[in-house]
Amino acid sequence: MQASFIEDGVLYRQHTFSLPLDYQTPEGKKLTVFAREVVDTDKSDADLPWLVYMQGGPGFPSPRPGGKSGWLKRALSEYRVLLLDQRGTGKSTPITHQTMGDLSTEEQVAYLSHFRADNIVRDAEAIREQLGVDKWSLLGQSFGGFCNLTYLSFYPNSLHRVYTTGGVPSITRHADDVYRATYKRVHDKNAEFFAQFPSAQVQCQKIADHLLTNHVELPNGQHFTVEQFQQIGIEFGGSDAYLPMYYLLEDAFVDVGGKETLSYTFLDQMLQMQSHQTNPIYAILHEAIYNQHTASEWSAHRIRNEEYAEFNYQTGQPFLFTGEMVYPWMFDQLKNLTALKEAAQLIAEKSDWAPLYSPETLAENTVPFACAVYADDMYVEMDYSRETLAKVPNSKAWITNEYEHNGLRADGERILGKLIDIAESIASRPKV
Repeated sequence: MQASFIEDGVLYRQHTFSLPLDYQTPEGKKLTVFAREVVDTDKSDADLPWLVYMQGGPGFPSPRPGGKSGWLKRALSEYRVLLLDQRGTGKSTPITHQTMGDLSTEEQVAYLSHFRADNIVRDAEAIREQLGVDKWSLLGQSFGGFCNLTYLSFYPNSLHRVYTTGGVPSITRHADDVYRATYKRVHDKNAEFFAQFPSAQVQCQKIADHLLTNHVELPNGQHFTVEQFQQIGIEFGGSDAYLPMYYLLEDAFVDVGGKETLSYTFLDQMLQMQSHQTNPIYAILHEAIYNQHTASEWSAHRIRNEEYAEFNYQTGQPFLFTGEMVYPWMFDQLKNLTALKEAAQLIAEKSDWAPLYSPETLAENTVPFACAVYADDMYVEMDYSRETLAKVPNSKAWITNEYEHNGLRADGERILGKLIDIAESIASRPKV
């Protein structure tokens, strides 16, 4: 593919880097890490500061922009942007059911253990050095914000400004605390949705009961279950999600020979919403992003059964959607995850994870750190974000209920502009 191209007044330049799988043994196996440089053509030769975009996830590639819009428009007014495909995603030695299929369980576990925020940050730092950049800034959305905090912990002297949207995690809490908070938020979203659309509760029970009494297959031949259906509640974490969900449910059934059955259109949409099929890192390492010297032991699954059993649907009981949680049954039911079942179990039991954050380093932070914290965020608990930021000097949160977790996508130009202004206000404070 061509190394660079111009579209709509924007220059796109591709970069690939050969980096260690394991930074403890840098002479060992290598990965290809891909990043796309994006700059306004009118400024392509200017000495601009760099802004690195850290994607949410884990397990998803950086955006493939189509022009100057949203947060990128604001960024290009003063930055040269680097869109990083985090290791294992996009064009960075991707992890899929295809690429992992020939490895033994032990090899899968050993390999996958190197794909958390610590090594994503090490990749970014190696790229900074190879590009000859003195310091650069970060923009992290969701899990990308987790990566920002790891970067601030590991390499604070490499950073000029840090912007985070919907992604300030606890730096000390166990995954169990995270999921206790998350289930409460998901419960609230369910209540809001079904209060607005009471008939949707009847329809959801009808769909769930149909799945319990019939063998229904998705277009890929996979047995479709109530648990899978519940997972589309992840959509409630974004803005304006309720009406599209209602429309989706409204068209679930079709009459075939005088008998109601779930339509192919509905089932195809259900399959398209199972991002775990194409991005297995999201399922395998989602709980591990919280682990520091601890094992998750399928935290979301345990907390659900022990404290939120109302999410386990039974005929005649209210139906509840779930959210961003991952569960062990996914590696039995989801077609592209079954080959990773044993590896997923061992990763859930793994307790020797290295630290992702340094409270001591963060307590001495001097880098302007501006954050958008969403009061109604279904994925990242506001109270935990505030708890963390209270321990990080030169940080400031813009706490707002104007946006859901996807605020950067919904109104990115305004949000990034606000964070840039906040960071500059931090930088201009008198030094004590």
